[in-house]
Amino acid sequence: MTQPIAIVTGGSRGLGKNAVLKLAASGIGIILTYNTNHAEAQKVVEEIEQKGGKATALALNVGDISQFDDFVSQVQERLQAVWQRDSVDYLVNNAGTGIQAAFAETREAQFDEMVNIHFKGPFFLTQKLLPLIKNGGRILNVSTGLTRFCQPGRASYAAVKGAMEVLTRYQAKELGERGIAVNIIAPGAIATDFSGGVVRDNEQVHHYIASQTALGRVGQPDDIGDAIAALLSDKLAWMTAQRVEVSGGMFL
Repeated sequence: MTQPIAIVTGGSRGLGKNAVLKLAASGIGIILTYNTNHAEAQKVVEEIEQKGGKATALALNVGDISQFDDFVSQVQERLQAVWQRDSVDYLVNNAGTGIQAAFAETREAQFDEMVNIHFKGPFFLTQKLLPLIKNGGRILNVSTGLTRFCQPGRASYAAVKGAMEVLTRYQAKELGERGIAVNIIAPGAIATDFSGGVVRDNEQVHHYIASQTALGRVGQPDDIGDAIAALLSDKLAWMTAQRVEVSGGMFL
């Protein structure tokens, strides 16, 4: 049986790392990307390999579309070298950063960064990778609970994630003829190093979020990694064009 393969952007840290490990544990081969920290990415690859899986890491700045042609070529080379294949089964558009800036004070450079990383990048990276995604494959985009509820300082970040939610439906519509299902997961606040680790490390923020969450605690990386693995499982192959919030019931 041919091993399924997933490309996961931003797979060297945070939620991406957790998702990569959960997918690998379910028998999926991994091509993960990292922005600058090769050593951390290689540690993830080695952890997967020590458990009997197959993985490789490639550098990619998803906010710089000039890198995409070279990246696709590298993916093709690794597919042949590691798996003797020319296609992948899954693409997870996870890579991203956040900013804290009030709407009235957001600078154009900050706005452009959010657009490039969270919308323009995934838009054109997915387009470039389409020839490598097999018919019947799956694309999973990543949004945020902040498209449903509002927190001051997150306007530009949430707005581009909202654009990704609309794009997800259009991708599902247009790629459905190839049997490709496209969905988007929207995590709530998770205790990682995202945005400087504020949810994980700031006790006041941590307790506040827990108090506003129906399930009574702050989300952990495992909550999202498990959800991503579930959304890419064959049991949900008939689901497409859906926004799935995984927030424990924040701000209901």
